[in-house]
Amino acid sequence: MARQAEPAVDTPPAPGPKRTDGRTVRRPPALRLLARPEVGVFLGAVAVLVFFLFTAPPVRDGSSMANILYQSSTIGIMALPVALLMIGGEFDLSAGVAVVTSALTASMLSYQLTLNVWVGVVVALVVSLAVGVFNGWMLVRTGLPSFLVTLGTFLILQGVNLAVTKLVTGNVATDDISDMDGFDQAKAIFASSFEVAGVQVKITVVWWLVFAALATWVLLRTKYGNWVFAVGGNKESARAVGVPVTFTKISLFMLVGFGAWFVGMHNLFSFNTVQSGEGVGQELIYIAAAVIGGCLLTGGHGSAIGPVFGAFMFGMVQQGIVYAGWNPDWFKAFLGVMLLGAVLINLWVQRTATRR
Repeated sequence: MARQAEPAVDTPPAPGPKRTDGRTVRRPPALRLLARPEVGVFLGAVAVLVFFLFTAPPVRDGSSMANILYQSSTIGIMALPVALLMIGGEFDLSAGVAVVTSALTASMLSYQLTLNVWVGVVVALVVSLAVGVFNGWMLVRTGLPSFLVTLGTFLILQGVNLAVTKLVTGNVATDDISDMDGFDQAKAIFASSFEVAGVQVKITVVWWLVFAALATWVLLRTKYGNWVFAVGGNKESARAVGVPVTFTKISLFMLVGFGAWFVGMHNLFSFNTVQSGEGVGQELIYIAAAVIGGCLLTGGHGSAIGPVFGAFMFGMVQQGIVYAGWNPDWFKAFLGVMLLGAVLINLWVQRTATRR
């Protein structure tokens, strides 16, 4: 007779630690938090602030802090679009002189043609956006690295700024436009101040925070933000899934042009005149603020909040050294130390983010 098969009996697994493969291992919350691009620079900014609060007592004064925030905002407004561009896998060496180009355009056009200053402001915006389009178009069409493309633009703008200013005004600086039509209205938007608890705060601080909030929303809540991360991570893979790589790259350079225009207008309406040789070297500060803020040079990683803290660190160090009574030449040394430290932290973040 055939034997009937006995029913299978399910035996519970032996007690012990749950087995997982490398794909399901979750890192501790603290480690995941530290891997965020803005956390490291936030801690660094707090450390720098505390350091100068103890070593430079004038920093504790409200007016001193307002001045620090002002210095930070003029860097931070430009560092934001530069950071977005770096997340998209590129960077712009012409950003510093582009600020001066924008201010020179608005000033000379308005003064030489005796126009309302708003005409110069609008034309300067068009010129700044055109510079961004040129950089992006050259990058996309030629396939050259953004370093070479924007280095060429940097040299072109530097020479044009000096040559055209001397040709038009006979000097290296533009004429004073403070008595021209529309000046007061433009100054109210780009370079005014308001009082908070008896302390004068520059309007650029407000614009800086507004732009940072807008950039954060774009990166985290819009399709365009996904495109920026995608083209920075791998543009060929992004193109394969339908991301408009050409549009994204060119628009990012145009955002840098917009930032250069805004800061240029602030400089013009703050000082009424512009020195044509300024701006050289500022592009490195903008890039460094973005790198310190957690943006990787390889692209595809970063945030808009990180560069806010990176710019604050710059403003804090730049003014803190003065308030502490130290030689301001030390600022460059601090800049180098912060940049190297940020690069090492970013390297660790990159390895942590890609580790399974």
